[in-house]
Amino acid sequence: MRYISTRGQAKSLTFSEVLLAGLADDGGLYMPEVWPEISREDLRRFRDLSYSDAATEIIGLFTGSDIPKAVLRNSLNQAYGSFRHKAVAPLYQLSGTDWLLELHHGPTLAFKDIALQWLGVVFDYVLKRKGERRTIIAATSGDTGAAAIHAFQASDAVDVFVLHPKDRLSEVQRRMMTIVRAPNIHNIAIDGSFDDCQAMVKAMFADDDFRSALKVSAINSINWARILAQMVYFITSAVALGAPNRALTYVVPTGNFGDIFAGFCAERIGLPVAMLAIANNDNDLLTNLLSDGQYRARKTIATSSPAMDIGNPSNFERLLFEESGRDDAQIQNWMAALGCGEGFEICPAVLQNIKRKFTAASASKEEVATKMRTIYEDYDLLVDPHTAVGLVAMEKLRRSRAIGDSVVTLATAHPAKFPELVKAATGQRPVLPARFDDLLGAQEFCTNLANDLDQVKSFIRQHARQE
Repeated sequence: MRYISTRGQAKSLTFSEVLLAGLADDGGLYMPEVWPEISREDLRRFRDLSYSDAATEIIGLFTGSDIPKAVLRNSLNQAYGSFRHKAVAPLYQLSGTDWLLELHHGPTLAFKDIALQWLGVVFDYVLKRKGERRTIIAATSGDTGAAAIHAFQASDAVDVFVLHPKDRLSEVQRRMMTIVRAPNIHNIAIDGSFDDCQAMVKAMFADDDFRSALKVSAINSINWARILAQMVYFITSAVALGAPNRALTYVVPTGNFGDIFAGFCAERIGLPVAMLAIANNDNDLLTNLLSDGQYRARKTIATSSPAMDIGNPSNFERLLFEESGRDDAQIQNWMAALGCGEGFEICPAVLQNIKRKFTAASASKEEVATKMRTIYEDYDLLVDPHTAVGLVAMEKLRRSRAIGDSVVTLATAHPAKFPELVKAATGQRPVLPARFDDLLGAQEFCTNLANDLDQVKSFIRQHARQE
């Protein structure tokens, strides 16, 4: 199995090489050169497997001989051994046709743990095999940073630098990152938005000298391994609910488009999927795009669902690549226009391809608060604001008949990560699991930096451990 860039100018790589590279040399995102296939018989067989065993079979299709199967299985068992629920990603039934897919049972109470706990293990395996070390630089809109820090805090081969937008995360989100004190962990609060943080990360990757000297890697959702690990829970949940004989709709709270793209990949390799529904908050570029075909990166709006406050979802490039027939020249043109601040219009044929499988709806802050309250009143269940965005979108899309029955909404974070917002909406303050008893009183370790690329690069140069 080899991987190619969406922009067509980088050499093809193996899985291990893509894992460590993150972003392609030409600025594109890696995609499998050829899609493997899962048969209907394989899907039925997954019903009898544990989550880790199913993940071994699915991920193994994309790693091939690059990661021995025994190593892959052990890495997944290790990754999910600390999850609070044995099913890793259990289903919660709201009604006869509606389910929540709970993705918040990992060590930082968000869906990012499912991918990053595995990445932490497999990164160390690959680096030790190569006798190398890496510097990881990541931007976070709320949850990726905490998940990455908890995944890599014990690593001797990796230094982690996480950029987050200052004062735009909940206190629990921030503290899950900043209370970790380890020689390889560095939290950086940027005076700006998530898009500013992400733009800096992309600029550092584009700086060949900087990237080469520090051996920089990415673990944001631009890293293909993140998409690959997230693909698993679409398949396991669908199988649990009757696939391949039943096609489900998935409603996905969407920020950088990685999670919902994982659902597209699951469908691409053989999982029957009725529809993939993009759930946006007020940062609704993609909802509008499906109406008019216009892609214009926007300045982000701060909302009650900060992990989704993204005005330029990077992983959408992967979907454009697939639905344009892998036209890398067209992708280059579109991304060049976007880089110049002009944006672009998706040609009608490509837009129509996208709309065959995707629909979208957005939710305002007021609608999110109302949904959190009604879910509590109707089901005695607390949900976080991101999950509530998904539930609002699901309701709107069902009313408009854009989707039908048999719907799974992804519950992407634990409500206790947003205690003030949940209490304001429901009157109930969600309780953190016991292991976080010291979270709110612990000392924080964080560096505040200006929204200045050179200043951030200088800090990273000074603190990255060299071989």
